[in-house]
Amino acid sequence: MNKNEDYIVRGTAADGQIRAFAAVTKNLTEQARQIHGTSPVGTATLGRLLTGGVMMGSMLKNPSDVLSIILHGDGPMGKTGITANAAGEVKGYISNPTFQNPPNIYGKLDVGGAVGNGTLQVIKDMGLKEPYSGQTALITGEIAEDLTYYFATSEQVPTSVALGVLMNKDNTVKQAGGFIIQLMPFADESLIDRLEAKIKEITSLTVLLDEGLSPEDLLNRVLGEFGLTFNDTMPAKYHCDCSRQRVEKVLTGVGKKELDSMIRDGKPITVHCHFCNTDYVFTIDDLKSL
Repeated sequence: MNKNEDYIVRGTAADGQIRAFAAVTKNLTEQARQIHGTSPVGTATLGRLLTGGVMMGSMLKNPSDVLSIILHGDGPMGKTGITANAAGEVKGYISNPTFQNPPNIYGKLDVGGAVGNGTLQVIKDMGLKEPYSGQTALITGEIAEDLTYYFATSEQVPTSVALGVLMNKDNTVKQAGGFIIQLMPFADESLIDRLEAKIKEITSLTVLLDEGLSPEDLLNRVLGEFGLTFNDTMPAKYHCDCSRQRVEKVLTGVGKKELDSMIRDGKPITVHCHFCNTDYVFTIDDLKSL
């Protein structure tokens, strides 16, 4: 993969006892920043969630499977959510994109303070009658720790999640990326201690991203001594699949009675997509033809 492109790499280590995912997401995070006009802390929040989400999306088995992650935080940032699929496509939204708070005690962007307390919800739509939904408390609101906790409690998979977004002085995105490392149920006890020790050596993911480390480099840094094998890579990109046709389908789905009521109001209606900020305007004639 080209070093300037966003992509995900998937691998295994320790004879299949460990599975791992890593991604660089600078371009898609910058695209999200431009679409939503996010402040630096808003970019860090949405960027981390998009990064975690695009890697989790790549874990889905079928092309039609869709995964959503929603942060229901009580902080001033409001609600933040993403939707990802198995093809490395992800999109997101944020309720209060321009909110900015002072840095935390470490001089870093205070994502936890912006998100606040609440819940993290993961919804997987795998074409079954009911989508799977798991919900856990937000532990720090910093997102990586919250996803780590979600995997441990909702999916019973010991997991380490690291996510980072680094900003330029002009508030564009300098670097973004992360990794997810998981232990399989049959993992050896001694392996667990060794892996935990190795992960603790990664004190700052943003420093590694700033050094220009690729997804392969990131996984090598943690898992190189565990017999790491790379299985495949896939592009990662910000992609919203909304269209006028899809919105028309939704409008026809509300029923004739509701459409008649809109027509009687005599005003055009606007449907807004909160993932890509596109407005779809329907005139009275449009509504009549629907």
